[in-house]
Amino acid sequence: MTTPEPTLNPAGATKYKVLAVVLAAVIPIAVAVLYYFPGVFVIPGLNVKALPAVNAVLNSLTALFLMLGYYFIRRKQVARHRAMMGAAFLLGSVFLLSYVAYHSQVASTKFGGEGLIKGIYYFILLTHILLAAATVGLVLFTLYFALTEQFAKHRRIARWTYPVWLYVSVTGVIVYFMIAPYYT
Repeated sequence: MTTPEPTLNPAGATKYKVLAVVLAAVIPIAVAVLYYFPGVFVIPGLNVKALPAVNAVLNSLTALFLMLGYYFIRRKQVARHRAMMGAAFLLGSVFLLSYVAYHSQVASTKFGGEGLIKGIYYFILLTHILLAAATVGLVLFTLYFALTEQFAKHRRIARWTYPVWLYVSVTGVIVYFMIAPYYT
């Protein structure tokens, strides 16, 4: 027989659950708006030219911390796991802010490759975009279940969150290197 896992302050936890649902919906919509309506939020004089490279570094570091977090939890080193996942979440959040800042100022760059490489690029890009939209909600709910000490739910969703988030982080770097020659 299993006992229910305790939660921290159920009334406060509900607020965070609602916030996670709202952010999981609003963030992908905001990113889509920036993609389809570039230049809507232009800030004159803001130089964002270096942000794609910064974003690739942030994605690389996020992937590294995700893998370290997985390594530590497999060895039951919970404090180290928590630190690595916290770092991954922080870096992912900074990435998201940087990504939004860049795409609010600059239209998307078109890929200039031809033939097979073009198909590969668009396959990676499409899967990256679709899974990135799902990652927001997955990460927020995985974090929510951890913070509210619902560890059985945390483990169940983390089994999906980890590989999806890692794929998104790694393919973000791949997309950057494939599109970088075409930045103006």
